Amino acid sequence: MAEWVECKISDIGTVVGGATPSTKKTENYEGGNIAWITPKDLSTFSGRYIQHGERNITEAGLRSCSTQLLPKNTVLFSSRAPIGYVAIAANDVCTNQGFKSVIPNENTNPLFLYYLLKYNKDKIEGMGSGTTFKEVSGNTMKNIVVSVPIDKKVQERISSMLGSIDDKIEENERINNNLEQQMRALFNEFLLVNHFNSLTTVEDAVLTANTGADAIQKAPIVDYDTGVRCIRVGDMTNNRSFHAWGFTKVTDDVFKRYQLHKDDIVVTRTASIGLNTIIAENLSAVYNNGLIRLTVNHSKILPLFLYRQFQTVDFTNYIARIESETSVRPNMKINYLLKYEFVLPPMDKQKELIDLLAPMLNQQNALITESKHLENLRDTLLPKLMSGEIDVSDIEI
Repeated sequence: MAEWVECKISDIGTVVGGATPSTKKTENYEGGNIAWITPKDLSTFSGRYIQHGERNITEAGLRSCSTQLLPKNTVLFSSRAPIGYVAIAANDVCTNQGFKSVIPNENTNPLFLYYLLKYNKDKIEGMGSGTTFKEVSGNTMKNIVVSVPIDKKVQERISSMLGSIDDKIEENERINNNLEQQMRALFNEFLLVNHFNSLTTVEDAVLTANTGADAIQKAPIVDYDTGVRCIRVGDMTNNRSFHAWGFTKVTDDVFKRYQLHKDDIVVTRTASIGLNTIIAENLSAVYNNGLIRLTVNHSKILPLFLYRQFQTVDFTNYIARIESETSVRPNMKINYLLKYEFVLPPMDKQKELIDLLAPMLNQQNALITESKHLENLRDTLLPKLMSGEIDVSDIEI
């Protein structure tokens, strides 16, 4: 039986904060090659090991403030806005002030530390303080009490069990990203080679287009099964499948009017505009007013063809015009989406193309489903392993 001991985070690693070089000085950023991570970078990051964020800083930027260069295998933990994003540095990085990172000591396995902080996320968040938004101070982080196995080999066994699951999830994501690139290339090549010249608009290709209701926007998202899921802009931004959409409480009338059906396409119209997905099956789900729902006219266009059209560079550039024309939070009106013009092949050619893409689409969906099951397994094992409920002392790795 493995021996566990209670200790402070400061006993198993060194807690380090971060800082932001002045953004008014271009020499702090321009041409920089030092990875600089912010909580925003982790908001859309789904892996464990992070190499860089959206921006790098220069040596001058590093020297200009109190941020520190953190070594590979440092565990990054966001301490504000929000608390609880966790990642492992894949190489030397530094962070802004939104982190209380932990450099593991020689008796602490870095991957174990990563899962330990994920397991204790709610506890650490509960220790945050502040009126505008909660923040965990460096002193608080250092004094968080955790329970760890004394034997580093036990830590390694635990991290290996959880890590093997995350390895497969991340491999599935790599495969799906590769499949996505292949499908985009095939779609573009098919249109280019066949020289189609029939133009149409989204308006001509759909039966209806509408946004979600304010009643859905204001309805609380709950963590228990109400029977009705709700897709929001954040779900699209973080590329969550419908398995991960939150549940909501809405009236029967609102549900009937805004229920999502198979082959509907939803497109974000606020914040990160233009993100889209196709509904693969009839769902007990609704969408809020941050999204536009398109009901496709099946006699004119295959739903998957329109969906793939929304993955093209041409559509991305069309959407980007809105962001370039406004300095405030972008907002796309339905009419702007409806006026988008694209090449529409005859129905037999649409079917030919979709039949070509179908095996890759099916593989993507299968991998998404598999990853969701693996995530559930990992999330079930995490508290059992990190509390010592499951003894791993005799497991060979």
